[in-house]
Formats: sequence, C-alpha cells, structure tokens
Amino acid sequence: MRAVVFEQFQTFPSLTEIDRPAPGPGEVLLKIAGAGACHSDVAVYREFTADGPASIPPPFVLGHENSGWLEEVGPGVSGFEKGDAYLVYGPIGCGHCAACSRGQDTYCENVASMPYLAVGLGRDGGMAEYMTVPVRNLVPLGDADPVDAAPLADAALTPYHAIKLSLPQLGGGGKHALVVGLGGLGQIAVQILTALTGATVIATDMKEEAMRRAEANGAVTVPGGPDQVARIRELTGGRGVDAAFDFVGASGTIAAAQGAMAQRGRLTVVGIANGSATWSFFTNPYECELTNTYWGTIEDLHEVVAMYRAGQIRPDVQRFGMDQALDAYELLESGGLNGRAVVMPNS
Repeated sequence: MRAVVFEQFQTFPSLTEIDRPAPGPGEVLLKIAGAGACHSDVAVYREFTADGPASIPPPFVLGHENSGWLEEVGPGVSGFEKGDAYLVYGPIGCGHCAACSRGQDTYCENVASMPYLAVGLGRDGGMAEYMTVPVRNLVPLGDADPVDAAPLADAALTPYHAIKLSLPQLGGGGKHALVVGLGGLGQIAVQILTALTGATVIATDMKEEAMRRAEANGAVTVPGGPDQVARIRELTGGRGVDAAFDFVGASGTIAAAQGAMAQRGRLTVVGIANGSATWSFFTNPYECELTNTYWGTIEDLHEVVAMYRAGQIRPDVQRFGMDQALDAYELLESGGLNGRAVVMPNS
C-alpha cells in the first residue's frame, strides 16, 4: 500500500510502498477516509534530531489526525461492523497508569518506557491506505462525513480541552475570551467558544483573511500591531479578558495575551513556538493563571464529535488525493493552504 513515511531526521518525507498492516490483539484495521496534515508533522521531519528532547526515531508513517472505515478486527475484538466510520484518538499511553485510566494518554506516567507517543508519532499513522489502531481509541462518527472529520482528532480536540478547563472563568454575563492565532486550531476555537459560552470572543491575527473567517463565526477581531493590547482592553471596557488561548506560543504572542488579561483570568498557551513568558508580582493581574495544555482526553474527543455531528463546529478542509500528499505538506510549510489539508488515501 502507499504511505507517507518519515524516514530520516530533518528530511522531507517520502511517498512510498509499504506492506499493509494486520491488526494485533485488541486492535482493528481501518481503511483510511482522511488524514490531516499538521504543523506537528513538519516539526517532526524538519526540526527533530536524534539526540533532541522530543526525538521519535524513524521510520514511521505520518498522520495523527485520522478517520476511516472499519475493515478488519484483530484477535479478541467483537461487536464491530465492517464499514462503520470512526475517528481515531491519536495518543497511546501505557493504558494502566492513573492518567491513562482517566483517558488522558497524553500525560501517561510511563511515557519514557513507551515505544511511541501516538499514531503518526512513533507508531504508523494514517497517511496510508490502511492503519491499525487499538479498539479503545475508536470514536464512532455515525453518518457524519469522515473526511472532513479527520482534523477533529487534533485541530478540534486540542482547543476543546483547553477551553473546557477554562469554562469556570467564562461562566456568567459580561465575559470575554481571547483567541490569539487564527490557523486551523484557532478557527475551531472560535467556533467552540461561541457554541459553549456566552462570552464575547475576541480574535487576533496578522492575516486579514483569517480574521474575516473568524468574524463569520461570531468573533470580534483585532489585528496584530503596536496598539493590539490597547484595542483588546478597550473592547472589554478596560477590564481585560477572562480567558485567553494562545495558539502560536511565541514570546510576543504570550506577552500580548498577558497584557490583555483581567484579574482572576486564565491564559492557556497551546501553540508550541517555544516562546517564554515574563512574570512579576506587580504586572500580573491578581490571581491570573498562566498554564499550558497538550492535546486532550478521549472523553473530550467523544464530546468534540458530538459537536461536529450537531453542526456546531465545521473544520475548513482542503482535500488532496494520495498522489498529492507531498504537495499538501509543501503547501503547509509555505503557508499556501486554505484550511486544514486532508489527504484521502483511498480516493
């Protein structure tokens, strides 16, 4: 079968032929409907090194945002029908620590002894015609479109988890939420905030087109620039925002969000641009929290799919056939995509 394989550190992936996998005990084989191309993939093949802190030894198939149709079950698996559509929860932990027992494989306590972090991150992912996945990681899609659903496994799950943890700050009237960075995750964050809260959603980015898309989903926008923080605070009557979500994570974006915070607010850094924050007692609004999150739980993903099926979130998707899979990654790197790139290996 054809697959997009990460073969060497700091080397562009290849589209190559590999053997079709067979499901092991407790696993199923999925025929892939869609696989999302994510900036995390680019970090894996462009930035990671063999001796780096986040090194994941190649080779393996990329793709950690996946959906597909059940094709075959492994030993010990029953109660599933061939052809049913599922979204895949990507993280795979040890399965028996406290974090994994609550469905939060992203924070597995035994990660150092695991051979991989997730499908597409050490274990073969979904940029292939078929992939195997533990049956526990399947989230049913019903009759929802599985191709457009693929990015939900990260681009919706990650902001959903961060927003869900910040809901106490957004309960009640007169609340404001800030979304910094309007790429794939930021756009869905605007939709999630609009659906789950009554807060005024303020969104900011350097790209005019991205801000127009956020406005179409209910956000008030502020462009980046020297008066960015002042304009955000003006929209809140000078009080500041109750919850902020930075989907960039650069030092400048973190600082801008910090400058816009209200007392007792919560700033969650989701983006992994490796920025740093400066804190002092006299500049931090009282009881304002600064935290970070990584991905989400499998319970969260079930809730994300429920929102998708209800029409509350709609990923912007640009579809590619398998012959165009490497083109999708090139466009991702160049910034030339309109929405999330989803590869359809079996189209």
